[in-house]
Amino acid sequence: MQRHKSAEKAARQNVKANMVNRDLRSRIKTAVKHVLEAKDKKKAEEALKTAYSVLDKSVKIKLIHSNNAANKKARLSKAINKLAK
Repeated sequence: MQRHKSAEKAARQNVKANMVNRDLRSRIKTAVKHVLEAKDKKKAEEALKTAYSVLDKSVKIKLIHSNNAANKKARLSKAINKLAK
């Protein structure tokens, strides 16, 4: 157990931050899933726009690394290009 007030406050803040980060990571996974599950190209492209936005926002708040987001974007665009064929 923490003995200092500052350590107790830090523990409370960590719990809140953990909940926020978990929610935001879930948004990333959901956005990616919507792109991959889309059957036609038009819906997939709309979902891709949303996924790009979510990924860029996640990089902006340093939830994920920029290279991680770039890899996810490349994989998603590759999946959409396969739909056209």
